[in-house]
Amino acid sequence: MKMITLYLPEPYLEALDQLVNEKFYPNRAEAIRVAIRDLINNEVRRRRRAS
Repeated sequence: MKMITLYLPEPYLEALDQLVNEKFYPNRAEAIRVAIRDLINNEVRRRRRAS
């Protein structure tokens, strides 16, 4: 895995922290990985439907 630096608006961080505090994710990094994975999967499906 590679590390990246990411700047997020404060409301995004607050929402991430709430998900972590409520034990939906073990930490911010995992929540962000899941969000990016889902975004990529949704975009691939959308593009396949459009072709």
